Amino acid sequence: MAKPIKKKRKFRLDKLPKRKTVNQIPGAVTYRGSKEKLITKAEIIDYSKSHLEHLHTENVSDAFNFKDTDRVTWINVDGLSNSREIEILGEHFELHPLIQEDIVTTYQRPKLDEYSDYLFLVFKMLHYNDNAEMIYEHVSMVVGKDYVLTFQEADGDVFDGVRERLMNDKGRIRQAGADYLMFALLDAVIDNYFTVIETLSDKIEVLEDLLFESKATDDITQDIQELKKEVLKIRRAIVPLREVINRLEKIDTPLIEDRTRNYIRDLYDHIIQVSESIDLYREMVWGLMDMYMTTISNKMNEIMKVLTIMASIFIPLTFMAGIYGMNFEYMPELKLKYGYFILWGLMFVVLALMIWYFRRKKWL
Repeated sequence: MAKPIKKKRKFRLDKLPKRKTVNQIPGAVTYRGSKEKLITKAEIIDYSKSHLEHLHTENVSDAFNFKDTDRVTWINVDGLSNSREIEILGEHFELHPLIQEDIVTTYQRPKLDEYSDYLFLVFKMLHYNDNAEMIYEHVSMVVGKDYVLTFQEADGDVFDGVRERLMNDKGRIRQAGADYLMFALLDAVIDNYFTVIETLSDKIEVLEDLLFESKATDDITQDIQELKKEVLKIRRAIVPLREVINRLEKIDTPLIEDRTRNYIRDLYDHIIQVSESIDLYREMVWGLMDMYMTTISNKMNEIMKVLTIMASIFIPLTFMAGIYGMNFEYMPELKLKYGYFILWGLMFVVLALMIWYFRRKKWL
């Protein structure tokens, strides 16, 4: 008789997260991301060694006056959902339509594209908020001869240090060109990666302490899974950027001066260090679940050991009680005057001997 064929379990596609499917022609500027924002804001810093102008605006066309000057201009745009504003700015700076599309496509992998008049970079900005929740943000950068355009999904970034150096004329940033500004912004992002790595290390140490202190609960498995997702997100941002920085150091373009390449080389050393750290922490997080399962197994073994010892102690006592609990008529010990007390004494002696033996074997 043929065995019945088991019906395969269907995968529940309705349980997967819904994603927006966009069938657009190449170069169509349509925002694809989760941070919807109606107002697009722009911050403009136009500077030279002896000049500084700082402007906040909600109209990107205000940046048009700063093109083709003898100064360096940094235009930082917050909010990508208003695609038309991105198009207006991109058309004015003569950005390729594919670049405009990549700016508003937030799931782009970190990359570097070279054009005749500018460079285009995509990378991820990572930082933790006050609740120790990781903020994962898509950032695009266009580097021209005398300007740098940065595009962020929302307000808030890690560039405050760069702004302070520009405002207070600290370091050599005001004396350098747009290529050094590009380096300063990338350096701020990568330096913040170290802060992210340190926070990740603290989270791993807390979970390890909980596991070693035998305070592990069922909730810790969820914490480990969430930490795994964080590590994967961080790794997806850092590892491709390592390739971008390496290529940026070796690329042959007049937009990057030779003296700036030395700084980019140092930047590459930093990203290598961060990349190695995240690989190490990835292995540690993967080992946390094994550690948790080992802890649970050890607890179960301790429980089984106690139950086994208790059962071993009561087996001979139960045997003796069973023998003298039988209702045979001719059992000589039943006629003894002190038989009951003798049996109790014998049972206590057996109990003491077994406890002594278990302690000698260090089972107790």
